[in-house]
Amino acid sequence: MTQKLEMQKISRRELFKLVGAGVLATTGISLLSTDALANTPATDEYIGKISGGNSAKDAKITVELPQIAENGNTVPVKFSIDSPMTEADYVKTVHILADKNPAPLVATYNFSPLAGKAAVSTRMRLARTQNVIVVAEMSDGTVNIAKKEVKVTIGGCGG
Repeated sequence: MTQKLEMQKISRRELFKLVGAGVLATTGISLLSTDALANTPATDEYIGKISGGNSAKDAKITVELPQIAENGNTVPVKFSIDSPMTEADYVKTVHILADKNPAPLVATYNFSPLAGKAAVSTRMRLARTQNVIVVAEMSDGTVNIAKKEVKVTIGGCGG
């Protein structure tokens, strides 16, 4: 038994309609998924857990980030915290958060007085334009915070 497959002719206009619908559907899904991944409430909750409900101070932290990152896959970040790093006064833990990444916690660094200084240089991945937040827990229980926005461009276009 052989079956014949019949080919249907599609006009150029119908082809453009189908392609256009596909492009719109794909664009809509990609926009929906990135907005669904925006996790600002999770970031706020995480900061609340770190600070124990106390207000965080905007002090002591120096953050170096590019204003515009041409590639969100490798965004350089440097931070340093002004601390004497003695037994009585030192940086315990530093968290790097990205508020619109699917998982906001990027990295956690633990320090002791033996570290000498609290400074790190690394690279991270950012899903899109967003705030990068550095939260430092000090040995006396206080929390310091610094926030900077990084605009992530994709192929030279804003994202």
